[in-house]
Amino acid sequence: MERYADACVTEVQRLTEKGELVPATSVFFGGGTPSRLRPETLWRILRAIPRTAGAEVTVECNPEDADQEHLGTYRRAGVNRVSFGLQSTHAHVLAGLGRRHVPDAAARIAAAVHEGGFDNWNLDLIFGGAGESDEDWRGSLAAVLALPHPPPHLSAYALTVEPGTPLARAEDRHPDDDTLAARYETADEVLTRAGYHWEEISNWARPGHRCRHNQLYWDQGDYVGIGSAAHSHRAGERWWNVRTPERYIGAIEEGRSPEAGREVLTADQRDFEALALALRTPRGVPWADLSGPGELAGLVEHRGDRVVLTVRGRLLANEITTRITSGSLHR
Repeated sequence: MERYADACVTEVQRLTEKGELVPATSVFFGGGTPSRLRPETLWRILRAIPRTAGAEVTVECNPEDADQEHLGTYRRAGVNRVSFGLQSTHAHVLAGLGRRHVPDAAARIAAAVHEGGFDNWNLDLIFGGAGESDEDWRGSLAAVLALPHPPPHLSAYALTVEPGTPLARAEDRHPDDDTLAARYETADEVLTRAGYHWEEISNWARPGHRCRHNQLYWDQGDYVGIGSAAHSHRAGERWWNVRTPERYIGAIEEGRSPEAGREVLTADQRDFEALALALRTPRGVPWADLSGPGELAGLVEHRGDRVVLTVRGRLLANEITTRITSGSLHR
């Protein structure tokens, strides 16, 4: 872990010296389990990253790391947002997801975050796991919202089956599409009633607590990824680092670039991606850029000169995206 952290610091320093890493408006430690690092080690990486005043700095954490050793150090290091992968409040649902059960995890997380002085934080939930009932899902939502200090940001993701995983090989654990749809509708109904606003397909936030870093992705902003398998984007050009920590550390220690590949998007590709990403948010897309909008009754709604997905439409966002047109992409 220390060698990996050393490599991350070195990559940051090299990019900064070359002028490729300017002060960041947001920093997100994620794409794994950064809270498994010693808190002082994570602080060492963060210290190397140039940041603007008031930058949003998020760390993804495991429920078992909800303690003041972690959160107190993060706070002193300049972290101002934390995100916990709770997934469910029910032990049997977590077992079906292959996740560790931490007794009273939601209450422990909320108490530790409040004690640590964080007023901006997120909980991740997953619905559709084996053994989960509609009542279990409603119970998880209710338990989170009933906390003395509920999270101002919530993410609710449908369980997805990725090829090559143990879940993919266990067909009896695969979620049912209709069940997933019903539970998504439940999440939106419950969270909206509790004062949360839909931010993106799977994300809801109370006013003033949108995730600035995620918004940058949805707006096709520029970002630099540090570490193994990290992706970067600048003005329509994307590149990514080697996938494994061992290869990444080797490249950095030998003075080589860790870059594994690069692509340059065409103008049409950039336009299409901008619209596809916007469609996933309440901003929506221009009415003129949707092919055959009349065929999408009940899936989209007209707001001024833009089209925004309804709750039912969000369930079919990928299919509706194929109706988007831009420039020479008319269908």
